[in-house]
Amino acid sequence: MRAFITGASGFVGSNIARVFEERHGANLCTPVHHVRPSAGFADAPVVDLADAAAVREAVVAFLPDVIVHSAILNDFDAIYADRRAGWDAYVGATRHLVDAANEVGARVILVSTDWVFDGTQPGADETTPPNPVNLYGVLKFASELVVLERARHGSVARISGVNGTHWARHEMPVAQNAGFGYFVDTVRQTLGAGRPFTVWESPSINMVGTPTLASDAAERMYRITERGLDGVFHCCGAESIGRRDLALATAHAWALDPALIRTGPPVGVQLGGAPVPHDTSLTCAVTVAALDLPALPVAEQLHRMRIQIETGELV
Repeated sequence: MRAFITGASGFVGSNIARVFEERHGANLCTPVHHVRPSAGFADAPVVDLADAAAVREAVVAFLPDVIVHSAILNDFDAIYADRRAGWDAYVGATRHLVDAANEVGARVILVSTDWVFDGTQPGADETTPPNPVNLYGVLKFASELVVLERARHGSVARISGVNGTHWARHEMPVAQNAGFGYFVDTVRQTLGAGRPFTVWESPSINMVGTPTLASDAAERMYRITERGLDGVFHCCGAESIGRRDLALATAHAWALDPALIRTGPPVGVQLGGAPVPHDTSLTCAVTVAALDLPALPVAEQLHRMRIQIETGELV
């Protein structure tokens, strides 16, 4: 299999790249945006995904079987400050990749998010109509529609509360945010240093989600490709959980002191006043059946994540 993976120098993309290449022997092209990262991407082509001609040239030159699009403009404030640039980085880039994929007969898998839902639709399944409440969710949902309506072979892989190992860099961000991303690593590093960790509690942040191990989500994307499946898939874990319970589960998985876990209001959240969905819990029964791959409970995700961190190996 030949896989063109955008965003491979990022957290989720690095997991997709490693699973496709190391576990399944895929031949990869991992383009980067403007500047080549120093580690592992010295020979990667520089492709501005907002440039249709550049995208077409790169895709036609590689002739992939699948394009997995995980790259995003990962700056919430920036997409509000320049909405045209945000639209081009999300929806425009997706359209360019879809058009190039159609030309070479490749599948497109768009990595999307639970934030396409408004936070009042707990247990949303693969057929639940999205209803985003902020610009990030709107851009992701619009990108989903591009894939579902425009691609000859198109799939949407929604992920939620992603945690795991960043294979393209040695350190993860250690900061709590309004979502669930990096939450587990932030908790384990803080408690591991013997410091208290305050779990944010507020109706204005994402308080309930469905944690996803990044490498497991990548495995599901590979299986979507292998089976030639179109449509929407929830590539997430088996169960939803609140922030405090996830912090306690993290302490248990790493044998850390749960007495250091506190609760309190958010501090330093920078979202430009944009609303955040409160409960973005997902269900994934349709995806599990289509892929014949059981979803992972939280405890198993944390167990695998610990092994990955301690050994540097995929599990």
